[in-house]
Amino acid sequence: QVQLVESGGGLVQAGGSLGLSCAASGRTFLTWSMGWFRQAPGKEREFIAATDNLGANRDYAASVKDRFTISRDNAKKMLYLQMNSLKPEDTAVYYCAAALGPYTDDEGQYSYWGQGTQVTVSS
Repeated sequence: QVQLVESGGGLVQAGGSLGLSCAASGRTFLTWSMGWFRQAPGKEREFIAATDNLGANRDYAASVKDRFTISRDNAKKMLYLQMNSLKPEDTAVYYCAAALGPYTDDEGQYSYWGQGTQVTVSS
């Protein structure tokens, strides 16, 4: 069993930056691939970024590539998402998730999810 808790969401102006954190507990963090997803009002949840169990490989959605950075600190059992050059369309609830297999953009492969944290970008 893995428990995930996101934090760091808030209000930021367009063009600004914000960092999100996801604290993990339970089974060994090293065994899990991790991902970030988001869901805007009236839209389905979408993939944002993912990383393998060691943080050596990363993947991003085209909409956030070169603006967002996913990273992890296995010693602290933490997952991070650094968001730069934020746009109003980035406004959403952001979720972290854990998968036992290779990192993927398929939300069906993730076994555990956090409660989400709200990010609002004003124009």
